[in-house]
Amino acid sequence: MPNPSELAARPDDHDDGPPADSRYQRLDSAAVRESTARLQQRIRSRFPDRGLWEVCSELLGLVDEVIEGGGISRRRVSLARLLSRAGIITVIVVFGGAIVLAGVDIGEDPDSMGPVDLLPLLETAVNNLVFAGIAIFFLVAVPERMERARVLRLVHRLRSLAHVIDMHQLTKVPERLERGSREDGGLDLTREQLAHYFDYCTEMLSLVGKAAALFAEDTTDGEVLDAVEGIETLTSDMARKVWQKIAVLQSQGGT
Repeated sequence: MPNPSELAARPDDHDDGPPADSRYQRLDSAAVRESTARLQQRIRSRFPDRGLWEVCSELLGLVDEVIEGGGISRRRVSLARLLSRAGIITVIVVFGGAIVLAGVDIGEDPDSMGPVDLLPLLETAVNNLVFAGIAIFFLVAVPERMERARVLRLVHRLRSLAHVIDMHQLTKVPERLERGSREDGGLDLTREQLAHYFDYCTEMLSLVGKAAALFAEDTTDGEVLDAVEGIETLTSDMARKVWQKIAVLQSQGGT
């Protein structure tokens, strides 16, 4: 491993993003997807008759949506961004052309207008610039708002999926192991199987947080970052409760 002194110094005008050759300063979306796919296969091989592996399949589909960024809503955002750029160009051409034409008209006969006559023209030019700025600001903000809404919808789906995972482990309590089958109110699981079940739930919750964190890689939008942080906090709290059950299970197994 190279020493810090051996690493190439970055220029003073870099954009504060990770270096191009960095492997550990960005969350690898491909690694998140691969981990989710492997977890889904592990759950299905151990618990083929349980619905937990199907929940993991839903998570895998959401991870694919996050990575690919496709779908109707993304195409609408792309179209809105294209129309926004066209609108900005139109505003600049129209208002800029009006100011140029006015200047050309004055230049052809500068003696026909005195300083007092220039005041209405100056006021009109300032008003045009203000209205043009407002129009450009609005056109720039529309695609950003649509993109934010698209991301927040996906984050909401991840939040709902985290609650579904929590519901799957909610009724799995170590005290029900002794009751045997499901008909008798038991879990129809051995102690070792229940430990694996809980472990899979914690892994899935962690991957939900990682899928949400992919949104934070290339954005500084405050609402998106707050939503991602909320997902990470939620999944951490849920996983902590599952680990408490694992601790109880291990303590019972040792007695």
